[in-house]
Amino acid sequence: MITAAARKQRIEFGDFQTPDALALAVCQRLDELGIRPDGVIEPTCGVGAFVVAAAQTFPTAKQIMGFEVNTDYLETLRSRLQNVSQSNRVALAQADFFATNWQRVVDEVQGSLLVLGNFPWVTSSTQGGIDGKNLPRKANFQQHQGLDAITGKANFDISEWMLLEVFRWMEGRRGDVAMLVKTAIARKVLAHAQRQGLATANNCIIKIDAKKTFNVSVDACLLIMRFGASTHGSGEYTVFDGLEDTQGQRVGYRMGLSIADLDAFDRNIALVGQSPEKWRSGIKHDAAAVMELTRHGQTLQNGYGESVELESDYLYPLMKGSDIGSGKGWRKKYLLVTQRYVGESTDCIRTRTPKTWAYLQKHAGVMGARASSIYIKNPSFSIFGVGAYSFRPWRIAICGLYKSLDFRLIAPIEGKPVMFDDTVYYLSFDEETEAQNVFALLNSDAAKELLSSLIFWDEKRPVKASILNLLDWSRLQSKKTQTQQCQLLLGISA
Repeated sequence: MITAAARKQRIEFGDFQTPDALALAVCQRLDELGIRPDGVIEPTCGVGAFVVAAAQTFPTAKQIMGFEVNTDYLETLRSRLQNVSQSNRVALAQADFFATNWQRVVDEVQGSLLVLGNFPWVTSSTQGGIDGKNLPRKANFQQHQGLDAITGKANFDISEWMLLEVFRWMEGRRGDVAMLVKTAIARKVLAHAQRQGLATANNCIIKIDAKKTFNVSVDACLLIMRFGASTHGSGEYTVFDGLEDTQGQRVGYRMGLSIADLDAFDRNIALVGQSPEKWRSGIKHDAAAVMELTRHGQTLQNGYGESVELESDYLYPLMKGSDIGSGKGWRKKYLLVTQRYVGESTDCIRTRTPKTWAYLQKHAGVMGARASSIYIKNPSFSIFGVGAYSFRPWRIAICGLYKSLDFRLIAPIEGKPVMFDDTVYYLSFDEETEAQNVFALLNSDAAKELLSSLIFWDEKRPVKASILNLLDWSRLQSKKTQTQQCQLLLGISA
């Protein structure tokens, strides 16, 4: 049985010990990549999976140094090394990563250095929640501005700070970093390296199954970065689906954009521009229990379970992001749309629809307590994400939270345009024919390939309006029209 103290320690130190088989597979992949270190440092070695694997895989390494804050783990590792050949190359020491003079340690290695391991998978806020001490000293390393910088508000992964520290060790020398980390952290530090112009090349991310290996539901990877004093990195890296894969997807930068698949982006770069119609997000109101209602038979019910009788003037059919993303139909939900444009006076509701006004007044306390500052200087019962575009009858919609490019063509319901919550992005049209034509263009191979090349699917909200608005689908229409004209001239049936 795991004790409370042991559980706290695991949380505090992000203590996920690497299985021996994975550590050995990682080192073998590094060897296949031509990495031949003269010295190896494992800064948080735990019970030593990477230390043992390095000793077995890199015969040319003169020094293999393992550091660990937990003395029990070090004793376990010392026992393990008794059965490892050439273990006399291995030196172990107790060390707190955040209190060690690493430059002195690094300077002991002559030649090529490999920094290897599995840094803690824990955030600063988690540390604070358990009163953990496994933290770096406070520093604004993420370059936050204003109050966030003063208060140290930002929540960050400990491994991010540690990796940036390792980058400092590699300044002006030849070597490699190979670390198991969350994929989001890998991308962050790769972007940092690109911004700072660090001398790296042939960088890569190799996906691992964190659920299978560590029983945690997070996208994780092996990050490999190759440093060299004369290297000038392009900011590109390759993503592989697994340690056995040799064909990967190139990631990098084009036109000031982060690109998830450079090859696909380059094939479809002619489509990059500005969407002919702006993608909008659904309505923001921050009061679902009041503003969202469901019809049961002939009765409307709000989120408090109250039966409500309202005029139909301000009620519109509602489809949530989960409805759009999962392919569901309309579930007889409605949204109270109090304005036709942002900032419009809501006083007319009083005279036009007295029942609706009375309902809003009844819940004025909830509406007035909405925390976001955007409501403070606007009329009572205000909403956001509303404009003339909200009232065009036909829509093409997609949920930003789902990991797929599944567009939905949404027709009017009960003679009214369908509204969405703010997890949905959509285009709106006056005519069904136009909506159908654009829907076909968005579902073309070229459109989906371009959009996919811009999306990092492991993000919390992978599909973004900023990405959707980069696709100029009118260029697809032009291409289609040109093809049809050529077919007519040649007498070919389309």
